[in-house]
Amino acid sequence: QVQLVESGGGLVQPGGSLRLSCSASLGTFNHYAIAWFRQAPGKEREGISCISSNDDSTFYVDSVKGRFTISRDNAKIMVYLQMTDLKPEDTAVYYCVPLTDFRCTGAGSLAQYLDVWGQGTQVTVSP
Repeated sequence: QVQLVESGGGLVQPGGSLRLSCSASLGTFNHYAIAWFRQAPGKEREGISCISSNDDSTFYVDSVKGRFTISRDNAKIMVYLQMTDLKPEDTAVYYCVPLTDFRCTGAGSLAQYLDVWGQGTQVTVSP
């Protein structure tokens, strides 16, 4: 069974930065595109970014584009989300999840994920 572990969240002031990490027990993790999702209080979970299995393509939703950067290190079986210029509206629990394909081609990719969710990591942006 796949186990995903997110880490790196915390409390940060507006304008600050955090780097989230995602590790997985899945041996074929490197064959999958990986996405980051987030769920804010009272809102539905939303996909915000993805990266292809071989790190040759990425996608960001408009609300995080230019502020967040997704990357992966397949040798370490890790995916990262570098978040800068954080805003209060970024407050949420953040999750990583494998997609059903090895490619990340755009918003449509975020709708095709494997239903395996970790505990997530809380990000709170507040003065």
